[in-house]
Amino acid sequence: MAPKNKQNTKKGQDSSKERGLFTDAVPARVEEVSGRTGTRGEVIQVRCKVLEGRDANKILSRNVRGPIRVKDILMLRETEIEARKLNRKGKR
Repeated sequence: MAPKNKQNTKKGQDSSKERGLFTDAVPARVEEVSGRTGTRGEVIQVRCKVLEGRDANKILSRNVRGPIRVKDILMLRETEIEARKLNRKGKR
């Protein structure tokens, strides 16, 4: 049996400080909407400028799902990976 005066906490966790559910994210402002991608056009490719963190002022190409427009703020989990460029040739 466990002693009654100890709280049920996992090893290595501090019960007084709860860890948030979200990871650290970096804000980025949408500078340009490049176009639509995905099999049904459900993903929008944007160029965005990182506002804070190690890669501040870096411009990235990212794929975004859902409604988005210029000057919106995205919260990026990482700033190292860029989306592939859109293929501008249409189907013939």
